[in-house]
Order: sequence, then structure tokens, then C-alpha cells
Amino acid sequence: MLSLLISAFTIATVGGGLPVKAPKAVGMSSERLAKIDHVIERGISAGGYPGASVVVGRRGASVWQKGFGKMSWEKGSAPVTAQRTIYDLASLTKVVGTTTALMVLYDEGKIHLDDPVSRYIPGFSGGNKDLVTLRMLLEHRSGLPAGRDLWRLAHTPDEARATVIATPLVCEPGRCYEYSDLGADMLGFVVEAASGERMDQFLQEKVWGPLGMTDTFFRPADSLRTRIAPTEVAPPRGYPLQGEVHDENAYALGGVAGHAGLFSTAADLAVFAQMMLDGGQYDGTRVIADSTIAMFTKRAAGTRALGWDTCGGSGSCGKYLNGDAYGHTGYTGTSLWIDPDRDMFVVLLTNRVHEAKAKRPAKVIADVRADLADAAALSVTDYADGMMLMPAKFRADKAVDWNKPVRKPRKHSSAKKSSGKSSGSKASASKAKSSKSLKSTAKKPSAKSKK
Repeated sequence: MLSLLISAFTIATVGGGLPVKAPKAVGMSSERLAKIDHVIERGISAGGYPGASVVVGRRGASVWQKGFGKMSWEKGSAPVTAQRTIYDLASLTKVVGTTTALMVLYDEGKIHLDDPVSRYIPGFSGGNKDLVTLRMLLEHRSGLPAGRDLWRLAHTPDEARATVIATPLVCEPGRCYEYSDLGADMLGFVVEAASGERMDQFLQEKVWGPLGMTDTFFRPADSLRTRIAPTEVAPPRGYPLQGEVHDENAYALGGVAGHAGLFSTAADLAVFAQMMLDGGQYDGTRVIADSTIAMFTKRAAGTRALGWDTCGGSGSCGKYLNGDAYGHTGYTGTSLWIDPDRDMFVVLLTNRVHEAKAKRPAKVIADVRADLADAAALSVTDYADGMMLMPAKFRADKAVDWNKPVRKPRKHSSAKKSSGKSSGSKASASKAKSSKSLKSTAKKPSAKSKK
């Protein structure tokens, strides 16, 4: 009788999502996976985020699906669950939303990657803009800058859109790398031009609906507010944010943007990740061709694939995922990594932008993301190279610089400020900075538009 109950549990599904199986059933160690709990809880206790949602999946099943902490720091806040707590995904929108829509349109023959962007958006033309292709936008090699303060420059979504399209290039297309939210926004405009629909409607019809991802959407309904983890308490909008996109530029664009605006649960993203691992299909429903998945997730420029990033052996993917693993992160404290070689994925959702107690919450989430990926990879028991040694300490155990005081800028005397030498140094620094912006170097976007 007990064995029957255990068997029933291993094939159970939660909220219509992936089947849930015991780690051993898919070649993973539950003892090693338990390190995930320790790492996530270390981040909470350090004040990096009030709660988190995690799903680790392998071979078509969820093997570690948990919620940690609470939705906010308030004493009476609801606990986080992987199945029901909805998070603002920030730049995960770029891959789960925008890139996925482009893959569908590519399969339908409605776009071609080497088409000029001006073919779909005529206003994006003139000079070097005529050279920019969809492929360049996907690889962040279009020459567009990282971002602009649309929320300061525009008063309506139409004005914000026009501002994006009119943005001058900062370097020659195809010859420089610049991680760009504006490039993702242009891709969102292309999706709408090629499909004839608003991007959220197109994705609901072609992807999220067919996959049963019922908790994935832009602009969530007010009725869902109690399930949505809050983000910033004192944003430029002047009121605490919960159920409204955190990114100011996405808000300026109306809440549906190529670079941010998507909300989802960890359980829904698990279904999405499994679809990607299964070559574009899930539970008998195909949404993308397997060849298209392979093309878009193959490394193309540096570590970048098309829309996606790939694992370079450091950063949010940790040390042990393979180089063909692909994923992305989001500024609000989210990440998704998919490792085809291990047939495994890792989802992490947090709201680290919500009143973080740690002095350096960005350092906390960076270490936790990497630790989570490492713990998952090291938990695979049947990997080709055998089980690797677990580190004596993870990054979260060391907590390097998590609460190191942020250094304040040094004050200069008024005499020094007015000296000719000081003025010349500033001019030289300004010139150097301007020159650097035209080189083939990656620069980070503004604080609220990072990936």
C-alpha cells in the first residue's frame, strides 16, 4: 500500500504543471539538492529578498519545487509557493516573451532574421539604421544604446514608442556589442508588425494558452494582486508597486514591452523550460520547431545566442552547467537556466528590489543564482563524467561583500575643484568615456533596465 502511495506521488502534477517525481527517479541526489534550501534561506536571512520560488526539473519532471519565505517583509505577508506566487520577471521577458514570439513568427515564415528592421518598422531608417537586421537586435549588436529614460521623455505609450524608434545608434551595426533594452523593444514592435496583433495577445494565443501557462501574462488583472509579490516601495511613480510592472520604461510603453513587463509563476516557467528541452513541444502540443529552438539557443556572438545568453562558466549559471546551457536573468531577482546536456532546468524567482535589508542585494542575488545552478548541476548522479565533489562552502556561506557598506564618493575641496588641473582631468575623462562608448565593449544598462 505504501509503495502504491509513493508511486502515485511521483507521477502527481501540481496546478496542471509538470509531473512531480522524486530526485532518485530522474538520477538526482535529494541530499545534494537540499543544499538549495540552505542557499535560498541564507539569502533571505541576509536581507537580500523576503521570499523566493524555485523549481529544478529533469527528464520531464519537477524534482525540487518549493517556495521560501514570504511575499514581503511584513509580518502578516503570505508565504511564497512555487505554484501560485506570481513574480515580475523583468528581463526574462526578453526570452520567455519576445524571443519566443519571434521563434513562432520565424516558423510561420513571417520574419527572416537577416531582414532589415526597417522592413517591419519603416520609421527605423536612415543612415546606419538601414543596416540593422533582426539578427543584430537579437545578438545585441544593433548599435542601439543600452536604454533611455522613456518615462522622463514621453507622456504616452505612443510617445515612448516613437522615442525608441527615433533613438540614434551609438556605434556601427554588427561591429559592437551593447546589451540593449531598446533593441528588445524594437523586436517587440517587429512582433506586433509581423503578427498584426499586440504582443501579449499573440503570445497568449500561440504559446501560453496552448501550454496551459495560466499564470503568465503582461498587465495582470487587479483580482490577482494578492498573489503577486510586491516590488519597489518608493518608485518614481510615487506609490508602492504590486501587480504593476517595476521597470519604468516598460510602464511608459504601456506595460507590454519587449524588454520587460511579463509576470509568471515558477511552476509556469517550469512548463516553458520543459517545452524548450523537448524541442518546442510539451504534452503533445508543439509551439516551435525543434530546428528553430536549436538555432536560437546556439551561441552566436560572444556568449550571446539569439535573444538568449549562454553559460560562460561564471555568472548566474554558476561553474558547472555546460557551455551549451542557455538562459537569462531579470533585474527584479529572477533567472532561468536550461541545460540540454543534463536534460535539466533551474528556475529562480525573487523580488530582491522590494525593500532589501542587505546593503548589497545585487551581490546577494548574484551569488544565490550561481549557487542554485551549481547545486542543481552537482546533484545529477548519472552525468557522463560522474558525480563531482561538492564544495565545502558555497558563495552563500561566504557571503562576500553582501553587507559591506557602500563607499561614499570622496569630497574634494572647492579650491581643487576650481583648479585648471582638475578641469583638464574632467575633460579628459569625459572624452575617454565618450570614446569608449563607441568601442566593441559591453556596458550595463541603467539601474532599472538591467537584465
